[in-house]
Amino acid sequence: MSFNSFAEFLAMGNHALYVWSAYGISLLVLVINVGVPLLAKRRYLQEQARRLRREELK
Repeated sequence: MSFNSFAEFLAMGNHALYVWSAYGISLLVLVINVGVPLLAKRRYLQEQARRLRREELK
């Protein structure tokens, strides 16, 4: 598919709402799929560090 201008590209042949929302949702899902495990790992490591500090004090 070829576009004559950048505005035409952004309009995506009058399907811009569908196309750009699909790209946005896909990007959001990818970010969530990367971010959630990273946050879970950070929480897990922090909890383990707290547990180790508590055990050292006993």
